This record gives sequence, structure tokens and C-alpha cells, in this order.
Amino acid sequence: MLKISNLHASVNDKAILKGINLEVKPGEVHAIMGPNGSGKSTLASVIAGKEEYEVTEGSISFGGDILDEMDAEERAHKGIFLSFQYPIEIPGVSVTNFIKTAINETRKAKGLDNMPAKEMLKMIREKSEMLAIDRKFLSRSLNEGFSGGEKKRNEIFQMAMLEPKLAILDETDSGLDIDALRIVADGVNKFKSKDNAVIVITHYQRLLDHIVPDFVHVIHNGRIVKTGTKELAYELEEKGYDWIKEEEANA
Repeated sequence: MLKISNLHASVNDKAILKGINLEVKPGEVHAIMGPNGSGKSTLASVIAGKEEYEVTEGSISFGGDILDEMDAEERAHKGIFLSFQYPIEIPGVSVTNFIKTAINETRKAKGLDNMPAKEMLKMIREKSEMLAIDRKFLSRSLNEGFSGGEKKRNEIFQMAMLEPKLAILDETDSGLDIDALRIVADGVNKFKSKDNAVIVITHYQRLLDHIVPDFVHVIHNGRIVKTGTKELAYELEEKGYDWIKEEEANA
């Protein structure tokens, strides 16, 4: 589904990614961990097509399509979803109107008519119930005055509604209490299928108790330096990253 080959990327002429190689197949969950400043969020942003990041070498293909020349909107229409670490507020645009517009723009890009209103409302009701979202919440302006947990839950609601092929969750667990974490993780687990894939970027092993990864990758200094199973996340929780840095220095 996703193939990243020798990816180098920079922002403001500063090199951040220095040779990332990664393959993600349908049905898989990949967790990406690493110290602050190692390139985790940059990788997510580059896959999603954020303009401020410049790919200087290597390539990304998704479903057989080369993404290099596609803008963020085209990538979204292809089925790539990025859940933001810090979702922005959009006053005056309700959660419901935002998601209706997003869904219908994607349908339009595929040559389809707008989703019928009755079908849209049924889907909104089902997905909001799945994530324990109050219906009043859906009429509020997008992220305006939302708590951290509400913002993250709203991101997962958008993912559930858009049904992407690849969902990238950038530190969705940061700032969540245990109850909110369980609800968000439950939403992700209900979304998972043999036809889609999930990349989870996290600092903490606790999220991976709820969303169990097939692979855990450690990024350090802009490269994936170690890959393992969920047990690697427990090892990182217990020992930190210093041993990874030492292994890298001695390699």
C-alpha cells in the first residue's frame, strides 16, 4: 500500500529525514517511536504532502501511484488521512458541515455525486455513537473551545467518516486521560480492516496496549534504526532511548 524508498526531506534548508525506508501493507498497523526531534512528525507531514517540507531525495508510492508531485488535497482524495497532533480551530464551521464538505469533495474527485443527505446523517449517527460523541458536539464550531480530549476524539471521528486507506495518527494519545484514550483506541480498532492500514506515531507504550501494532519502528536522527514487534515498545518504555543511540553510534 505504502512504499517509502530512501526518503530525504528538509524544512527551511535543514535536513530532517536522512534515508527512510518503510513498507506498509493492507491490514497492518505500524507504530513509529523515537526521541523528540528525531523526525517522526516530519515523516507524517511528508507522507501527507504538507508544503513546507521539501523532499530532496527518494520517493513515496501509495497504491502504486508516485506521490512526489501530488499536493495534500490529491493525497487526501487518494485515501491518506493525517490526524494532527495539534488540531486547529475553525470558528463558524460546524463539525457536521466540515465533515460533509470533506466527504463530498472526495466523492467529487472520484467522479461521484454528493452523498445523499439521509445516508450522510445515518453515517454521522453511527460513527458518533461508536466514539461516544454527543450529538450537540457535532453542531459546535470545529475544535473551537474543545478540550484536548475532544479535539483528538473529533480527529478520530473524521477518520471514521472519511474511511481512508491509510490513517496516520500523529501523537493522538498526547494529553488524553485513560477514558479518552480507550475511546480513541476503540475507534481506531473498529476502523481497522484487511483493506486499510494505520501508522501510529507515539511516545508512549500505553497507547500500544490498546492499538496493538504489527511492527514498531524507532526513528533516530532522521532514519529508522530499529524495527521489532510490540515487545520493542515495552523495552523502550523500560529503558528509554539511550541504548538505541549507543547502538547507532557504535554501528
